[in-house]
Amino acid sequence: MRTPIIAGNWKLHMNPKQTTEFVAAVKDKLPEASKVEALICAPAVDLESLANAAAGTNLRVGAENAYFEDEGAFTGETSPKVLKEMGMNYCIIGHSERRGYFHETDEEINKKAKALFANGVTPIICCGESLETREANKQEDWVVSQIKAALAGLSADQVSSLVIAYEPIWAIGTGKTASSDQAEEMCKTIRDTVKDLYNEETAENVRIQYGGSVNPGNVKELMAKPDIDGGLVGGASLKPDSFLELVNYQD
Repeated sequence: MRTPIIAGNWKLHMNPKQTTEFVAAVKDKLPEASKVEALICAPAVDLESLANAAAGTNLRVGAENAYFEDEGAFTGETSPKVLKEMGMNYCIIGHSERRGYFHETDEEINKKAKALFANGVTPIICCGESLETREANKQEDWVVSQIKAALAGLSADQVSSLVIAYEPIWAIGTGKTASSDQAEEMCKTIRDTVKDLYNEETAENVRIQYGGSVNPGNVKELMAKPDIDGGLVGGASLKPDSFLELVNYQD
């Protein structure tokens, strides 16, 4: 059985003080980690506060991005080695905002995945299509190509342990949500792709999240689908009450 994983992606929100206050508000109300993995991925400037506040709790911690080199003349980047030293469990890579605004390529995302694994940090690899791609009925080809590029050169064991987040770009921060059937269809396609690239065991092990306007009102319907193992949540993860509703969706 795959353990569900509900991850908050704070994007460019929250400061260290707000981060500490958020963790204090949720830490005693989180589900057991074996039941649902609750995760917050915060901006780099908040990570020390996040790690310190979450120590000894059921809250997992993660970053929103990393570079593919541990150190060097890369002004403004974040070292995967240092993320591990800070206690990060996860790191989001390949988010559509990184691809779109900062022109990240599939090759760079693949290099980041390898660098994170080399440092013992689990990647959350994002994929997803634009509205134009979906309207042209090319969404499956688009996402499959992203998955193949992101996983190139990774072992079956590595893929079994990572997380894939399917986020249709047209549903991120728009209030629009893919229907649970649309989300399930693509998550199943992703799982089938992993099976084709590796084997059935790897495909059954990898956890696949849906992201795109996930909120307390739709999380149960989405999580009821057989190939959806979690949510990558933006706005609804910024408030303690709504984050707790999301991670405690089974109650």
